Amino acid sequence: MKQVKFSSSLKAKSVALPHFWEHTVGSGHAPLALRADWQRQLRQCHEQLGFRHVRFHDLLSDDMGTLMDERHQLLYSFFNADQICDFLVSIGMKPFVELSFMPSTLASGSQTVFHYAANVTPPKDYGRWAEFIGRLATHWIERYGIDEVSTWFFEVWNEPNLKVFWTGTQADYFKLYRLTAQAIKKVDKRLQVGGPATAKNAWITEFLDFCKKNDVPVDFVSTHHYPTDAVGSVGEDTETQLAHSRRSILREWARKTRRKARGKPLYYTEWSSSSNPRDHLHDETYTAAVIIKTMMEARGLVQGYSYWTFSDIFEENYMPANAFQGGFGLLTLQGVAKPAYRAFELLHRLGVEELPVTGNHKTVDVWVVRRRDSVTALLTNHALPRHPIKTQSVHVQLTGLLSPANVYVERIDNDHANAKRLWIEMGKPALPTERQVEQLHVASQIMREPLRWKYKAKTLHLKIPVPAHAIAAITVELTPTRSKQNTHRE
Repeated sequence: MKQVKFSSSLKAKSVALPHFWEHTVGSGHAPLALRADWQRQLRQCHEQLGFRHVRFHDLLSDDMGTLMDERHQLLYSFFNADQICDFLVSIGMKPFVELSFMPSTLASGSQTVFHYAANVTPPKDYGRWAEFIGRLATHWIERYGIDEVSTWFFEVWNEPNLKVFWTGTQADYFKLYRLTAQAIKKVDKRLQVGGPATAKNAWITEFLDFCKKNDVPVDFVSTHHYPTDAVGSVGEDTETQLAHSRRSILREWARKTRRKARGKPLYYTEWSSSSNPRDHLHDETYTAAVIIKTMMEARGLVQGYSYWTFSDIFEENYMPANAFQGGFGLLTLQGVAKPAYRAFELLHRLGVEELPVTGNHKTVDVWVVRRRDSVTALLTNHALPRHPIKTQSVHVQLTGLLSPANVYVERIDNDHANAKRLWIEMGKPALPTERQVEQLHVASQIMREPLRWKYKAKTLHLKIPVPAHAIAAITVELTPTRSKQNTHRE
């Protein structure tokens, strides 16, 4: 098998690699955050993957009880919203507050979205909406203090460029944004507010032009994208849509959006390997490879890149009772880690100094990242569905280091960190037994395996086969200890 060669020098100048992908992670319907299993899974994601904020829909709707009309008198109740925020603060996390959807008592119409009937019409009285937002911000500052709430993010609405989420016009949304931002800043100028929270990188230029012309505060730009956006045809399955896409398309779009953001912090508050809520690829190593590639290619472009979502405890349409259902989540309903979860685990353990890498291949990518006492070569072999891909023999050369103390590899592929494979062998039980869930947990774990290496002429040679849609993280420990001496040198 012909070898694919890459090289990197530890003496080369590094660039900063902030873990921007840990800034925020997505969820679904706000009331889910009151569930014990949702809270348990989020706590795990925070502790193991480093996520710091969480974003979800529908915080303001009737099913949260935030605003009701009783005998023509508005009744405000932030009790349920507080229960969510109390939990987040207690575990060291924060909300990325999506200000949606419209309480029915303020709504100008009856159009809704999702099975929980979230109202997506503009307010019939924008002044009352602004008062509502001001009361909420004031309440949270009184409860948590300005030092805490000023670290939260207030994002106005969700995907207003799509009629399914906003029945008004672009001008109507800009009015909503202006009054919302002004109401928030009136409470305290230190609060962070932004938008336009659009799908498909839309409206950025128009939004910032509007804010500049009308002296409207905007602290950050937010938008969404998926590799299935604007490709393929309506009704096509996900793999057909992705087959029409382009390799590294999300990096291309992010670069364009970065330029449009005019120096404002840029947050992608939704993204995934596809926008299909029931896509088998979400459960497979394909999506793990997409995560690694997309995040490593976004360095220097964004301040946050929020994966949609952390859990299959998710109910936009309904909540299927199936262990591997193709849901957006990093974790199944039972809390079993998918390969995508393990991809974020590998990313979390990376250092913050990225070194330049020489080499190029149609499906293989290599990044080299340094920590104080180790260096990791992160490899992916990835292509879009129905594009040519096969196992590749990869040869990585690292120069500028002494003979290593230890070298090991961690893999995500069909045979490693892939609980779905075992689930299929079990007969695809919709609701696995407690014993089966324990076995799936074991099968999902990343294992460290020693890797053979050669050290010659001050160059470390690492060779490894990388299957299709696979990840290999090769870590070289630089601080020698007698207990960790590697006996697999060739």
